[in-house]
Amino acid sequence: MLHALSRFGRRRTLQGGAAAVAVFGLLLWWVLPLGDTQPSGSLTFSTGVRSGVYQRYGQRLEGALAKDMPKVSIRLQNSEGSQQNIERVATGKADFTIATVDAVATYLQSGKPGGERLRGCVRLYDDYVQLVVPRGSDVRKVSDLRGKRVGVGQKGSGVLLVADRLMTAAGVDPSRDITPVEAGIDTMPQRLVDGELDAFFWSGGLPTGAVEELSQKLDVRLVPLESSLISKLQAAGGSTRHYRSAVMPADAYDHAQRGGAVQTVAVANLLITTDRTDPRMTEAFTRTVIDSRDRIGREVHAAQLVDLRTAIYTDPLELHEGARRYYRSAKP
Repeated sequence: MLHALSRFGRRRTLQGGAAAVAVFGLLLWWVLPLGDTQPSGSLTFSTGVRSGVYQRYGQRLEGALAKDMPKVSIRLQNSEGSQQNIERVATGKADFTIATVDAVATYLQSGKPGGERLRGCVRLYDDYVQLVVPRGSDVRKVSDLRGKRVGVGQKGSGVLLVADRLMTAAGVDPSRDITPVEAGIDTMPQRLVDGELDAFFWSGGLPTGAVEELSQKLDVRLVPLESSLISKLQAAGGSTRHYRSAVMPADAYDHAQRGGAVQTVAVANLLITTDRTDPRMTEAFTRTVIDSRDRIGREVHAAQLVDLRTAIYTDPLELHEGARRYYRSAKP
């Protein structure tokens, strides 16, 4: 009998020890999680030309990302615009960027390196094409640009892409009928002031600070872009199907518009990365973009237009798995 009691005691002791280990393990899991879900490491975010919306948005997003992802080192990299941004991400020179949908589609169709690895994260805001001239200019439509010195954006920009296409649709040969000046929004306004340009194209969110500042120092206006041009672009198919007719609100640029809305062309922007990017990093990045919308939007108006309901539509790119995880968790 004593032997039986001894065995019973040992069994009770073992059971009690096992229970203690289980409780200790549970406490350890609670205090020290075994799996750290926060992303870590470093990332490069390619933005845009100085004083452009991409750069201003990227600078403010950097602060939000640093707060939400404290274990990630973030580096911003200026660029000439969408075309250069896409090339950098596709070839591993940057991890995330912003680019217009038409530029993304063009890159994919061209078969350039890394295109098959590109993935979408967020459909952001729309860019509006802005053709700016002095108020006294005789340019009333795109075809009037013949013989003019025209700022067409930098070589790697989305501006150059859409400007060339619009002029071609209007019957203007960009290489023969105008004097093209490859420059960015950081220099084109001053060149217009100095008389070095007769007009310039810009494609960006509304309002673009550089255009607003120009309108306060020089009497300028925005040339309407006829709907017939949009029809020609869309009829061509391919990457040009992403252009749509739009109207710049009358209050986008008070001085330049004087209370009148302006017909134009709009194209969406995407936040993009590649399938090489850690899903945890992409999920966290996507979450910050959505969560910081209102805060950043107080300084960069275009950011206010990011909408969770449409953000998931990143055509022509497949949605990154990390972004997909975020949208699943954010569903109401």
